[in-house]
Amino acid sequence: MGDDGAAEPGGPVMDREEVDRALARFGAEHEAVETSLYALQDHAGRRLLEGAELTGVTKERWARTEEAVSLLWTYFDAFTAALDSARGLRGESRWPAPEDLAGLTARLRGPAVAVPAADSPADNPGSGAEAGSGAEAGSGAGAGAGAVERITLAELVARMNGWYARALDTVAAADSVWSALPARIDMLSAELQRIRSLAHSVGVRPGEHPAGDELEQVTAELTALRAEVVADPLAFWVSAGGSSAPGGGRPDTVRYDRAARALEDVRREIDAVLQVRQDAEQRLMRLRDVLSRADRTLAEARTARGEVLAKIAAVEVPAVSGPPTALYEQLALAAEHRRHARWHRLSPLLESLEERADEELERARASLTAVTAPLAVRAELRGRLDAYRARLARRGAAGDPLLTERYDAARRLLWSAPCDLRAAEQAVLRYREAALEVLAPPGGPADGRPAGGEPAGRQEEFR
Repeated sequence: MGDDGAAEPGGPVMDREEVDRALARFGAEHEAVETSLYALQDHAGRRLLEGAELTGVTKERWARTEEAVSLLWTYFDAFTAALDSARGLRGESRWPAPEDLAGLTARLRGPAVAVPAADSPADNPGSGAEAGSGAEAGSGAGAGAGAVERITLAELVARMNGWYARALDTVAAADSVWSALPARIDMLSAELQRIRSLAHSVGVRPGEHPAGDELEQVTAELTALRAEVVADPLAFWVSAGGSSAPGGGRPDTVRYDRAARALEDVRREIDAVLQVRQDAEQRLMRLRDVLSRADRTLAEARTARGEVLAKIAAVEVPAVSGPPTALYEQLALAAEHRRHARWHRLSPLLESLEERADEELERARASLTAVTAPLAVRAELRGRLDAYRARLARRGAAGDPLLTERYDAARRLLWSAPCDLRAAEQAVLRYREAALEVLAPPGGPADGRPAGGEPAGRQEEFR
């Protein structure tokens, strides 16, 4: 709608040119007001508000808005009558009489328009003029029914502009919320139905799986949210505040966004369960393989333990646990879940089983390593003894009586059962020391040996 229009009341009588300019200005205001009122009447938001069963904030604001719109039409009719009267008085005369100019000045600048008394719109900066100037009966807030006041055309336009802005703000805000939120809620509800169908196909139901309970909560929230948005759209409007244009702001989507995030979490959970359904057989086969390998490794460790106890003396051999029967029982339960399509139960069970099966295989391998450690030590000592003998043979010293005696002593210890590893290790060391002595040339440090023992090269050779 237009600006404030004519000049302030009072002052000298207007001349012909001032009258004509004021009439043209008010004519433009009248046309703008009329266009705006018909646009408001045809606004989709207004039609929706008129036909809706409103509650809360929207019900209260729409009731006040309807009163304002009714006053707008009443004031517009008064504006039309006053403007037509002024135009009639102005007539077609090129030189209006002085008394006509005085009358036109009173009508265009003075409080010549009688209207129902009402509060000026609080958000209209142009309505600060005295509303009660020339009032015939009560004015402003609290005026009795049928009270009439007289105001200027400029004040009349300012009030209509203010009421129109407030009415349009209410209508535009409600229309924005109705245009945005219900459609988005419906789309999210359609996605929810799709996810619910998938959830039921994999056994995710309320009371049986947390995701099923979450789906029920999201369903209830979207149902309640849509009903509240339809009945009270202005409760979901965040105004831009300040001196923004009518309808300035945005829909409040906090609850919608929260429901959308919750549904996305459920969707990811359902996707994970669906992935379990797709990969279940392959994962079960891998679990069987891992547990079988762990079982075979433990069996090997038990066999090796018996061998160690029989062949190695004076050594602590750790005990070996039995097969992972508890894991086999859970594996059978997982297979049962798969046969009966209980995917929501199979998913967490498979994850737990995979972790524990890998741990069981590592434990079995560690057990086998610990049990066979004495045999590995014996094998190392045997290898060292034969390596020393081979090196002596290359130097032509293998037949030395001392070396032969010590070799035979070490060999008897290493190839006897049970083998005393400590005694065998000492025998191998004695054989090594004898080899170094036999190979050492006569003389002292001047022969190329360090002051503390045999030459460095031979030490390295018989490590």
